[in-house]
Amino acid sequence: MNEIEMKKKKKSSLQIQMDRRSDFSLSSSPPLVIVLFLFASFSLVHGEINLIAPSFTPINRDLYHTSDALMEQIKALVYRHPDKLYMETIGGKNRGYRAEITVVTYCRNRKDIDDKSKFRILLSFGQHGRELITSELALRILSILSGEQFLPNMDPVSLNNTLERLVIKVVPMENLNGRKLVEEGELCERRNGLVVYLRRGVDLNRNWSVDWGKKEKDYDPYEENPGTAPFSEPETQIMRKLCVSFEPHIWVNVHSGMEALFMPYDHKNTTPDGLHSHRIRLMLEKLNHLHCEDRCIVGSGGGSVGYLAHGTATDYMYDIARVPMAFTFEIYGDRTASSRDCFKMFNPVDLTTFNKVINDWSAAFFAMFNMSTHQLDELGSKASNSNKDKLVSIDDYLNGYLMERSSRYGKKMEVLDLGMQEIRTYFRLFLLSSVLLLFMFCSRISKSNRPLVSDQLNTAEAITVDILAFDFLLKVCPFGILRISGIDCKRFVIAIARTSKVNMSANE
Repeated sequence: MNEIEMKKKKKSSLQIQMDRRSDFSLSSSPPLVIVLFLFASFSLVHGEINLIAPSFTPINRDLYHTSDALMEQIKALVYRHPDKLYMETIGGKNRGYRAEITVVTYCRNRKDIDDKSKFRILLSFGQHGRELITSELALRILSILSGEQFLPNMDPVSLNNTLERLVIKVVPMENLNGRKLVEEGELCERRNGLVVYLRRGVDLNRNWSVDWGKKEKDYDPYEENPGTAPFSEPETQIMRKLCVSFEPHIWVNVHSGMEALFMPYDHKNTTPDGLHSHRIRLMLEKLNHLHCEDRCIVGSGGGSVGYLAHGTATDYMYDIARVPMAFTFEIYGDRTASSRDCFKMFNPVDLTTFNKVINDWSAAFFAMFNMSTHQLDELGSKASNSNKDKLVSIDDYLNGYLMERSSRYGKKMEVLDLGMQEIRTYFRLFLLSSVLLLFMFCSRISKSNRPLVSDQLNTAEAITVDILAFDFLLKVCPFGILRISGIDCKRFVIAIARTSKVNMSANE
């Protein structure tokens, strides 16, 4: 073969390789039409998203204090009025997670702060981080209590007479860690700042012991995480200790998201029975008419909101701590706001609405102080009339009233009732651990090809032992311990039965 033919062959083989590469590159890359179609689709979808997506309202820094600035304002207020106000910071921790709660105590004369003849009121604000307006209301109430600000349409003489009889503890920002997250840009955050295995946040108003852990059909784990157990969070531990030591006559948990005056219960759609409960409802209806212009929903939280809430603070205060008057006040809500535009939904965004909310609800709280003391006076006067030979204090009478209420609901001892919810929960967890250990034991036996019962037992005896074990499991199931972990009770027992049957067959 001459040199010219060799060159022609090399050239032809090279051309074939280039053609193959060209064909491969064309076949491996998407056609131009597909690329253009995807680009157009992405542009169209992206454009629609931009058109549809709401513009989220940022925090109005001209209206709202930062958490640090608000606490500094309160600290300065207490410093200027040491004769009336006292401030303390209570800390707690759990598994490395730390929380602090500031408590401000008001008494006209600080020397009388431990006077048990006075009515005691406990107010909590900012339990959910995204509800900034509630802490602003706390600041205004403290300013009025100090005397630096005044209520325009309230008789000062009547107000002073009422305040003379009160000791008020104010928690301006119960969920400080959650509030910090909101200020960092997570405007929809309502939970605390706990981070465990990338799962963050517990709803502090689902972490109390009354009906704790129960989940409705519309349960949202992002919104309503109840924690690993009742009082698993430092914030709720601190609030429970505060309640036990202070023994309030009145409790108010302040929220936003709607306008409402709620009384117990949250975990069921009914209110408590009895004349006292009826009078409390009448008081709330009067408050609604005078200060809410009849806009507020009045009734039980569970019966009025449209969903049941389990493990709430107000239900605990009423049912376990035996606070005679336990309320949840919802002070603002924008129904027109998108569910994702959380700051606008839960907080006023303009100066006019902001001032109206603060002014109206400040007046409502002080009117509630006045009405509540009259209501408690009526209870005290009944005690005096029924015990003419001796003077009975309001605390002594209320203790009798609460014990009567306790027995009416079938609980003979108040002390036992205080711990029953916690005992039931931990007992269920203990039984759950026992059942899981039994399951692991059976699985281990199955893998090692050993019989469930001793070789010394005959088949009939083995079956009898197994039936007794399965009967025990079936009796345990109604306690709900398997339901806690999502295990189907009957399937669980059947699985163990099958394991037992296989092991016995293998050893016959």
